[in-house]
Amino acid sequence: MKILGIGNAIVDVICKVEENFLSKNNLTKSTMKLVDETEFKKLLSNLNIEETIAGGSVANSIVGLSQLGNPVSFIGKINEKVKYCYKKKEEKIPTGTCLILITPDSERTMCTFLGIAGKISDKDIDENAVKNSELIFLEGYLWDEGEPKTAFNKAINISKKTAMSLSDQFCVDRHKKSFLDLVNNQLDITFANEQEIISLIDAKNFDEVISFGKQLEKLIIITRGEKGSLAIQKNEVVECNSQKDLKIVDLTGAGDLFAAGFLHGLINDLSIKESLEKGTEMSSKIIQKFGARLN
Repeated sequence: MKILGIGNAIVDVICKVEENFLSKNNLTKSTMKLVDETEFKKLLSNLNIEETIAGGSVANSIVGLSQLGNPVSFIGKINEKVKYCYKKKEEKIPTGTCLILITPDSERTMCTFLGIAGKISDKDIDENAVKNSELIFLEGYLWDEGEPKTAFNKAINISKKTAMSLSDQFCVDRHKKSFLDLVNNQLDITFANEQEIISLIDAKNFDEVISFGKQLEKLIIITRGEKGSLAIQKNEVVECNSQKDLKIVDLTGAGDLFAAGFLHGLINDLSIKESLEKGTEMSSKIIQKFGARLN
């Protein structure tokens, strides 16, 4: 396998809402909030469902990589032509579900009931699958439960190369010390958007982010919305413009599919610039449809 993804395997439930729905329910726009099953059902009770589709951040990336023709696998759930590396067992806890609330400006706000998805432990990590993959890809969302941390550590310790997405500013703010340690000491590749990386290092401006990336001497990829994206590796900064004049419908999965495109370039020996362009192409496609799966 080229890439093994380890992450939350969940179902996305997509609903359109007005701006006041967020304020009424004390939700912070464009972030992800963890909720229990009761709160999830209460939020959903007065909404019309637009679409129900397979989701999960790294799962979305892995499926994107699969659709680009790469041999990939995933610990968490079977999806598309992805090799299954999770031992089936009888689970009493329900499947994880993410309520994705789309406001009129196409921004997405998420409320996630992790269910069984958040219960991956070190026992579920297939050592051979990790060792036989060129790279493992993790998500910051998974850090919100106790047991997955042991799974993270086990996988990182035996992997050849580790990439991770910081996932959400909410995750960064909750786990800043742990995430900073991961970025500085354990990850080979870090994906973040501008808000996440600024929060992680408490930067006053983006110049401080560039300085941090250069001194890190690892590969860090930062998405900046309409400002495009960039990659920093040692002293080299490579930039890529965003695509213009898109009919944006739903921003769900933009980062997931960007990561898929970039990693596709990386494992197929494309240049950093070409990898950024592939990531931009993939994210531009996904934001012009509902959900985080291209097919």
